[in-house]
Amino acid sequence: MVNLFLSEPTKWDADAHNNSTKTDVILPLLNKLSSHIQSLVTRGARSEAKLWLCSALSTLSISPRRQINLFMKLLRSKPRKKQLVSQLLQLMFQKRPKKLGSVLAKRSYLLEKFFQGDPKRILEWFSEFASDGGSDHKRGAKALAQFAFANRDICWEELEWRGKHGQSPAVVATKPHYLLDLDVQRTVENFLDNVPDFWSSSEFAESIRDGQILFLDTKFFLDLFTRFMYEEDMNDVWDAVEEFIAEESFSSLTQHLLIALEERDLCRFLELLGSCFVDSRVVSWDVGDSSSWLGAVVSRYGDDAESIDELLLLNSVINQGRQLVRLVRDESVDGEGEVLKETIADVYRGLDNGSGFFSLILRELSKMKHTEVIRLLGMLSWTVQFRLSEECQSLDSWESLFRENGIEFRRSSDHSLLSGNGFSEESESESDGRSRVFKKRRKKGKKKKRDKKKKRAIDEEEDEDDVLVGDELLGLNQISRSWLLSTDGFSATWTSVDLPEHIARYCLSRWMKWFLARQKKK
Repeated sequence: MVNLFLSEPTKWDADAHNNSTKTDVILPLLNKLSSHIQSLVTRGARSEAKLWLCSALSTLSISPRRQINLFMKLLRSKPRKKQLVSQLLQLMFQKRPKKLGSVLAKRSYLLEKFFQGDPKRILEWFSEFASDGGSDHKRGAKALAQFAFANRDICWEELEWRGKHGQSPAVVATKPHYLLDLDVQRTVENFLDNVPDFWSSSEFAESIRDGQILFLDTKFFLDLFTRFMYEEDMNDVWDAVEEFIAEESFSSLTQHLLIALEERDLCRFLELLGSCFVDSRVVSWDVGDSSSWLGAVVSRYGDDAESIDELLLLNSVINQGRQLVRLVRDESVDGEGEVLKETIADVYRGLDNGSGFFSLILRELSKMKHTEVIRLLGMLSWTVQFRLSEECQSLDSWESLFRENGIEFRRSSDHSLLSGNGFSEESESESDGRSRVFKKRRKKGKKKKRDKKKKRAIDEEEDEDDVLVGDELLGLNQISRSWLLSTDGFSATWTSVDLPEHIARYCLSRWMKWFLARQKKK
């Protein structure tokens, strides 16, 4: 039996003397296991663990003003965080291109060099004349047409036509589809050489205001705006960045930007973030909600490698238990992995001593800091998860676990409520369906002239195939069965693949709620 310790202790100090030796064993074992797991996470899966942490941080919530201060301090700090700046600008390109397009429109003359000697850029930006004979031109084509008509006295002769002769402004005004005959590349090259006013004109500036030009050459504009920010320190560019940070959610910013940070910069981010949660405490605990505890933990963060290792461990144990199980199994091929599995087994044996000492564990934890409590109970719940993933390999084993720990459940196939008192009756149709799986299905021979011996051999072979098919179908049915559980109010179906993690998280949630309730009574 795997004891999940789901019954709330009623007498926290009962049998303290008799059971103290058990807590003296189990807590050091959990600390030992914690050291092993931390080594595994920080050494063998550090990059992955940092991604997990960044994902968890995105669940936190801070005020808009603190959000602005945090990211602006990070962006303006030295040395410059090039990857962060690049990632932020790309995010602005994708989500708010008009912000930077408006900034660029004020300096449209700078794009004269952008188009010089680059026919591909010229054709992409200036070729979208209306194809239906109207005047609904797009992007640079619209700017070119408007400027040419408005300034026809000085630039019309710079237009190059693919036909035998050019077109007059009057003719093109009545027949705008003639602009489709314009030799765009040669015309723009003429404007580059002979019409400098076009590049600072309102017509051209308006064509780039929506920011779509940023996608013509993303790298060019990333470099350009980085120069605007750090070499020329342009206030309107920084203002646009600050506005974007204020408008974007903290979740989106952390998910997109933190992955670009080197570890030292991530440490700096965590230090700044921790200042947003000063004096915060863990007051509640919800399954799958990192925000209920992560802010309080980050507030105690120190800007050093040891602190980030602790954060990586805590988050991995609580939020990424399934991945940790996989890592431990992968490590089991070497000697260190075997030591780790042996430590887990020692914790099992300590837990199997009975449920009476669990209240003693909670009593001992009440003397510790919240971060220590979260770490130790997190390790305990992950140990449960590892054990369930190893030992519960059949339907019977899962349903036995539910009954022995007072978890009500329904099989998702029949929705009948099953509790610790026993099983519901299977429907007749379900029983009939299972029996039909094993029913022999003999095929009629197509050739009438087969002798009886050959026919009998063929039939026997087919019967064996039918039994194999039946076994396979039954096995598939066993694997695919799912349950609805009282742990979440029967709101979701759980398969054997997901159950170890779900049960472990549920256990941790129950334990933390008991612990926090006891803290409030003090």
